[in-house]
Amino acid sequence: NYVRLSDGGPSRYPGPRSEVDVIAELGSRIVGDDKGIDWTCMRQTNTIRHWIAQVVPGFEQISEIEQTRQEFYIGGRTFHQPTFKTADGKAKLAIYPLPELSGARDSELRLMTIRSEGQFNTVVYEEYDIYRGQERRDVILLHPEDMQRFDLKDNDRVVVRSQTGEMTDILARSYPEVRAGNAIMYYPEANILVPRTTDPQSKTPIFKNIVITIAKMPDSAQRQ
Repeated sequence: NYVRLSDGGPSRYPGPRSEVDVIAELGSRIVGDDKGIDWTCMRQTNTIRHWIAQVVPGFEQISEIEQTRQEFYIGGRTFHQPTFKTADGKAKLAIYPLPELSGARDSELRLMTIRSEGQFNTVVYEEYDIYRGQERRDVILLHPEDMQRFDLKDNDRVVVRSQTGEMTDILARSYPEVRAGNAIMYYPEANILVPRTTDPQSKTPIFKNIVITIAKMPDSAQRQ
């Protein structure tokens, strides 16, 4: 609920364009410049903040934050007392049954891709992941039962395959915190394994529900 202006930090490499610049150019090319949107103005972050202030309740102050540098809380989102804007003042909770998972057979696993602690979106700032105690990212984390099921030892090199691609020289590692039948790999490195289909309601790619197979690489490929 706390909003603070970020100046983006110092430039680290020459050449890369900003995210808003790339997205605005895609909008200009795909949507077109004749649809009532000034894509040239949309390349400026302050233009985007202006429209957020017009559209999202509680964000009114963001329109002037570049000039004021004033941090603020989003209105109506902080509750010091458990009173909600409903007829009886109580929160309304809904329960949704979880759907049955399907697709993965005994010879397969269900892969989720994750980010590390030292990562922001697709930018990896450090290899070490303090959350999971991993010092590198070319790994697949498996429950000990699955390590045994696939006759794997820690740091055995495997091939990971899905319907969209494969990755070789991946280190299999035991990770008791993941439930048996499931596996973990890092994003964006594992994007080649992610199908381009999306959930029909949320339109979200299935980053957490990818059916994969794994196979140990030949002994000649098992190297440190």
